[in-house]
Amino acid sequence: MKIKATFLLSMLLLTAFILGACTPTTPPVPEKASAEDYGYPWWNDRVFYQIFVRSFYDSDGDGVGDFAGITEKLDYLNDGDPATNTDLGITGIWLMPILPSPSYHGYDVTDYKAVNPDYGTMEDFQALLAACHERGIAVIIDWEINHTSDQHPWFVAAEDPASDYHDWYIWEETSPGYSGPWGQGVWHRSQKAELFYYGIFTNTMPDLNFNNRDVTTAMYDAVAFWIEEIGVDGLRIDAARHLIEEGKEQANTASTHAWYQAWYPWYKGINPDAMMIGEVWDASLNAAKFVDDQELDLVFNFDLAGKFTQAASMEYSGAAASALENELKIFPDYQMGTFLTNHDMARFMTTFMPDYGKPKTAATLLLTAPGVPFLYYGEEIGMVGGKPDENIRRPMQWDGSSNAGFTSAFMPWMTAQPDYTEKNVAQQTEDETSLLSHYRKLIHFRNTYPALKIGDTHIVGIDNAGVYAILRSTEEQTFLVVANMTAKPIDTYTLNLAQGPLQAGKSYRMVEFFSAAGNGTALKADENGGFADYSPLDVLEPYTTYIFWLK
Repeated sequence: MKIKATFLLSMLLLTAFILGACTPTTPPVPEKASAEDYGYPWWNDRVFYQIFVRSFYDSDGDGVGDFAGITEKLDYLNDGDPATNTDLGITGIWLMPILPSPSYHGYDVTDYKAVNPDYGTMEDFQALLAACHERGIAVIIDWEINHTSDQHPWFVAAEDPASDYHDWYIWEETSPGYSGPWGQGVWHRSQKAELFYYGIFTNTMPDLNFNNRDVTTAMYDAVAFWIEEIGVDGLRIDAARHLIEEGKEQANTASTHAWYQAWYPWYKGINPDAMMIGEVWDASLNAAKFVDDQELDLVFNFDLAGKFTQAASMEYSGAAASALENELKIFPDYQMGTFLTNHDMARFMTTFMPDYGKPKTAATLLLTAPGVPFLYYGEEIGMVGGKPDENIRRPMQWDGSSNAGFTSAFMPWMTAQPDYTEKNVAQQTEDETSLLSHYRKLIHFRNTYPALKIGDTHIVGIDNAGVYAILRSTEEQTFLVVANMTAKPIDTYTLNLAQGPLQAGKSYRMVEFFSAAGNGTALKADENGGFADYSPLDVLEPYTTYIFWLK
C-alpha cells in the first residue's frame, strides 16, 4: 500500500508539473521593479493622465468641474492598491491650467500664485495633491510661461509707458508688420498706450519680455512657490519654444535656448526631482534640443503621436515601426512624452466611431512603447470631439444619466457629447472586451514590469503589414508584443529579428499573458540573439494584442 501511495503521489506531482508547463502563467515581478532601479528618472515609471479640470467632475453642482471632483474620482484613476486592477492604474496627473484666468480654458493667466476660484480654493487643491501623493500619483500643473492675460495686473500697469512694468512686455510705436508662424497677426494695438504690443497667440495674451531680468525673477519666484511651498511634482511648459523672439524668428531661437539653459540648474537646485516637460510642437530633431542641451527634462513627441495614430488608422504597422525606430535614435534615453492626442487635437475616436478596434491598436502602440505616456481624459472610453477646441474639452462621460454623470446642475458649463448614453465609464467598466478594459490591462502590465517601461526596444521585422511587433527587454525579463492591427484574422505572417538580446541557441517557452490566447510556439534564438521566420500563434485575431513572456 505504501508503494502504491508513493506511486500515486509521484504521478500527481508529474501531472501537476506537466499542466504547469502547459498553462500560461504571469511573469514574476522582478526585484528591480522601478525605473530608478535601472538608473532612469522617476517619471519613466509613470503613466500620466491629462485632466481639464472644468470638464472632469463637478462636486458641488455648479456645472463646473473642480478639484474636489477629481479627489472624489481618484478611485477610478488609481485606488492606491497595486493588487487591484479595477482602477485605470495611472500614476501621474497633468492638470491643464488651474491658475486664475478670465477664459474658460485658462491659458491667459492673471495671477501666478493662486488657483482659479471656479475650481475651488488653494486648500481644495492641496487636499487633492495630498490625496494623490498618498496613492503614489505624481501631479504636474500647466505653466503658461510665454504670456499672460491682458487682464493681468502686470499688463494693465504696463500699458502706461511710464510704469516700471512697461518693459515687462514687448512694445513698438508702429507695427513691424510681420506675421506669426501660422500666418496670424502678432502685433496688437493698445488703445490706452497708443502703442503696439506683441502677442503670438491672440491680443488677449500679450507675450512677456524675458529679455528683462525682472520678468525672469518674477517667473522664478512663482515657480519656486509651486514647487517648494505647494509641493507639485513638476510643470508642463506651455508654448515652450516661443519664449524669446529674435525679430521675425519666433520659435526655437538661440535666446530661448540660452534662457532655459540657465533655468535648468536653477530649478534643479530647488528640487532635483522636479519634472519639467515642454510643449515643443515641432519636428523631433528641433524638440530634442531642449532635452539634449539640459533645458527641460522631457518634451512631448508630436512626430511619434502623428505616426502612431496614422498607423492605427491605416492598419499599417510600417508607419509605427519606422517612426519608433527613428525616434529612438533622436531620444535614445527615452526622455520623451508620448501620447496619441491632446486638448488641441481632434480626439482619435472621432474618425472611427463606433468601431473600437483601431483605438485599441493605438492604445497598444502607446503603452508598449518606451517614453513617458500621457493619456487625454476620456480617451480610454473612446470619447469623440473635433474643432473648435471646446468640443475636444467637453465633460467626461461617467454614466448614462443626465449630463453624463458629470454634474447635478441643470446646465453644465458645456453639454456632453450626444453619444454619452452609449459610451461611458459605467457601461464599459464590467465589459472585459471594452476599450476601457484594454487600457486598464495595458497600464497595469506596464506598471508591473519594467521591461515595458524602460527595457531595451527592438523593432521586429514582419512580412505582413497588418502585424506590429516589438521586443522589450531588461536583464531580468523579455517580452514580445504582437498586435493584429486589422479587422480580419491573420494566419500568414512571420516575425524576424536580425539581432537581439536573446541567448544564442536557447529555446524559449513563449507564455502569452495578456490576451489569454494560450502559449505560443517555442522560439529558438539564433547566433545573433534574434530569430527568423517565427510565428508564435497560428492565427492572430482581429484587433488583438498579444504579449509573450520569453521564459
